[in-house]
Amino acid sequence: MTMPPDPAPLLLPDSEPARPTLKTIAAATGLAIATVSRALKDAPDIGEETKRRVRETAAQLGYRPNRAGVRLRTGKTNVIALVLSTESDVMNHTSRLIYSIANALRGTAYHMVVMPFFPDQDPMEPIRYIVETESADGVILNQTKPDDPRIRYMKERGFPFATHGRTDMGIDHPYFDFDNEAFARLAVRTLAQRGRKRLFLIAPPRSHLYARHMTWGFSDEAALLGLPFELADKVTSDSGGEAIDDAVAARFAQPNPPDGFVVGSTTAAMSSIAGAESTGRVLGRDFDVVAKEAIAVLRRFRRETIIIKEDVGRAGEFLARALVAEIEKRDPEQRQGLEHPGKVDLGDAPDQGGKT
Repeated sequence: MTMPPDPAPLLLPDSEPARPTLKTIAAATGLAIATVSRALKDAPDIGEETKRRVRETAAQLGYRPNRAGVRLRTGKTNVIALVLSTESDVMNHTSRLIYSIANALRGTAYHMVVMPFFPDQDPMEPIRYIVETESADGVILNQTKPDDPRIRYMKERGFPFATHGRTDMGIDHPYFDFDNEAFARLAVRTLAQRGRKRLFLIAPPRSHLYARHMTWGFSDEAALLGLPFELADKVTSDSGGEAIDDAVAARFAQPNPPDGFVVGSTTAAMSSIAGAESTGRVLGRDFDVVAKEAIAVLRRFRRETIIIKEDVGRAGEFLARALVAEIEKRDPEQRQGLEHPGKVDLGDAPDQGGKT
């Protein structure tokens, strides 16, 4: 009796091809699977040319690690969580930080998720969630406080983290910071050189450590130069634009208004200028504003704004590398960094009596 032939395998028209694996990449490159795995993890003992070849091949093949499998095998998620307040200066500072961290993680085994928290929310809430659910391998956070419970909590639990900013807690951890005291001193000297006589600081919220650094540098340098100064008491550089606009306009309606402003954010700089201009003052003639910025925005708004650049891109790249090293328990190139402000960009600010 003749048996009928075996039926042909059923091919589903919508079926997807098998996902490429480490073995697929190894076959394509002629490298060992272990070498491919370590190259994708940016292991320091693998040469840069080999890493480049493996990453390019992985991208061409459409390789994506199976994160559920990775977690089962290693206990890791290959996720870094960036925890940010929604009060941050999103237009300028935060957007650059997000981009630079994501860019630094390209080609590594890690990817980034952004976890926001809101003004009415306990800042500890997202940190507890990440640590308790093990939903990330490490955390990057900013707006540090002198005694920051988030840092103490993660340090006590041995959870890897890095901070954009310092603390006064005596806890050693990876960080990168901008020298806001030096920024404020440089801003005050610049205003003094331009002949400004009454200075005004719109600082970050006082609960943040960098606000203390900025306030101290501003007030001490003004006192050393014998210049009267004021600190904004009803608004901060994180306040809404309308609130800053109104506060500056109200101050100009009072006797002896300031003629030199130092501000802690791009939004605050624009709002300060708008508030002063609403009273008929002219930037560069009646008053000057010194601001720091991460992305070139202020020069397009008013060319007379005096700018000191903050390299947030460098900060993000530094923090990403330092945190990955912390997660992998290896020594980084640098664990802590501090950016010192450099050149003052006067733009089109007019000369004040021959002073620059």
